[in-house]
Amino acid sequence: MKNIGTSQQREGGARHVPMAGAAAGAVPVQITAEGRTRHEVARLLLERGPLSAVAVADELGISPTAVRRHLDALLADGEAEARGAPRGGPRGRGRPAKQFLLTEPGRARFGHAYDDLAVAAIRFLAEHAGEDAVRAFAERRVAALVEPHREEINRAAGPEGRAEALAAALTREGYAASARQVGVVDKTSGAGVAGAQLCQHHCPVAHVAAEFPQLCEAETEAFAELLGTHVQRLATIARGDAACTTHVPASSAGHPAATEPGSTQPSPDAHIAWPDEGRDAVSANGGQPA
Repeated sequence: MKNIGTSQQREGGARHVPMAGAAAGAVPVQITAEGRTRHEVARLLLERGPLSAVAVADELGISPTAVRRHLDALLADGEAEARGAPRGGPRGRGRPAKQFLLTEPGRARFGHAYDDLAVAAIRFLAEHAGEDAVRAFAERRVAALVEPHREEINRAAGPEGRAEALAAALTREGYAASARQVGVVDKTSGAGVAGAQLCQHHCPVAHVAAEFPQLCEAETEAFAELLGTHVQRLATIARGDAACTTHVPASSAGHPAATEPGSTQPSPDAHIAWPDEGRDAVSANGGQPA
């Protein structure tokens, strides 16, 4: 639901709010409405980015001029970056359209505590116990993440329904996840198969996963097992993309999912046909496997 109100109403005054991640009983920190609005702009980029300034303004119910001021501040602080918007047709005269998304420092607003400690601990584990121990740790971690939600996810019908249930579960765990329907076309046969695109717009362990991809690999395999179909990881925040994006193919009578048995990767002849909004969500790599 959009936030309604004039930019003057939303950007005037101040209020006291608890600091994110602060312990219970901590003294509230005074946050001005200017800072609160900037945080809302950052939150929208986190959950929905990349977005244009006009799209952010429309969602928050404030003027594009006010949004651009906050975006300029986020850019100046290194918390956001601008990219050229995908071309949806002939472009008119004027400045090229831009979209904005958060950088790693910008994501730190939403909880990247203890990253350095975690990296140091896993480095120690790798050095003294080997890569197999790191892999076992990654598998144990993702199992602890998804197991509490297994029964709920299994009640959903089909891979697409389970992908939506998994997105809801991941959102409750802090991953700001969503699922949308997409299409898959086999380039050899021309057969079309429905599927789902699972997007995690936030990753609390992205900084750690950038050095230890075993975390992403274990997560992908756990998703495949939980959803009952082979999946393909298309993009990851740890690799610099706007979201962790996983394609979940659907199987139907006469239309098997475009994957090889026993693998989480698609067959070489499979091509993902993204709708425009899905392509935007996949981010910088244009929908190719990360």
